[in-house]
Amino acid sequence: MVHLAAENRYDSMQYQRCGRSGVLLPKVSLGLWHNFGDTHPLETQRAVLRRAFDLGVTHIDLANNYGPPPGSAETNFGSIFAQDFRPYRDELFIASKAGHLMWPGPYGEWGSRKYVLASLDQSLSRMGLDYVDVFYSHRFDPDTPLEETMGALDSAVRQGKALYAGLSNYPPEAIAEAAAILKELRTPYLINQHPYSILQRGVEGGVLQASAEAGVGVIAFSPLAQGQLTDRYLHGVPADSRMALGHFLKRETLTEERLGLLHALNKLAEGRGQTLAQLALAWVLRDSRVVSVLIGASSVAQLEQNVAVLDSPDFSDAELAEIDRLSAEAGIEIP
Repeated sequence: MVHLAAENRYDSMQYQRCGRSGVLLPKVSLGLWHNFGDTHPLETQRAVLRRAFDLGVTHIDLANNYGPPPGSAETNFGSIFAQDFRPYRDELFIASKAGHLMWPGPYGEWGSRKYVLASLDQSLSRMGLDYVDVFYSHRFDPDTPLEETMGALDSAVRQGKALYAGLSNYPPEAIAEAAAILKELRTPYLINQHPYSILQRGVEGGVLQASAEAGVGVIAFSPLAQGQLTDRYLHGVPADSRMALGHFLKRETLTEERLGLLHALNKLAEGRGQTLAQLALAWVLRDSRVVSVLIGASSVAQLEQNVAVLDSPDFSDAELAEIDRLSAEAGIEIP
């Protein structure tokens, strides 16, 4: 059955301009890092994507290695796109990335021109797309000249396979240098993607400022610290959780100190009439340099709960100070 998107899909979502570009991104974007590989039911993935679009979530974030296994998130998205979203292609802002290991041998990862452009071709094939809206260098490569990696992004744009270039997980000094190269090449550099949450505030040490100086937006991934900033771990480690699996999130992360912080933040959220997840998302969005937060979703209900962050009240100075105080006491590094 052909999917018909909701007619009111743009009524409640809020959009923000990305840096000094003409692009407006939803404050809440959908990331397919987890929950969209072959270990999750395709029909659940389809339901989440359909509901996200009906809620005005126009930005879908992927990468070549998302899964598991690597590549499967793009393949699954491509299947759903062909069924449901091809008529809406011009309403969607789709991202992919290249940087992490995808195939054996010396050309299967990092930032060489050969790897970056080959990976983009593979991503487009998996997704059944002619182009992506933004294509990222997924990680800084200390052994490849920035001119080569940025030149590859420029070629992707000039070949019509990407509309904009982006950087992910680059340090501030590399952002500045890359921005200068892309400016000289006249490549449309749009956005930087970095982890940012109450539990991981490293971007405050220079990335936010470097991005602003380059005129690009920042999109935050892992704003919920892979589920730590939800009610999921308040009473232990569920057997089916990421922490129990221990792949990206280790059980030893949940120290008594960390658990005490989560409970204190949850109490603060309750006082604001929010879930802990909504408080955490709203906190990241409090900074105007952050154009969007990337959320994952394993169900429609989880998606809807997180998109409800748009109804959050503003933080008072006292609330922000309290979050800083609680975080510092729990050992969170605040730049």
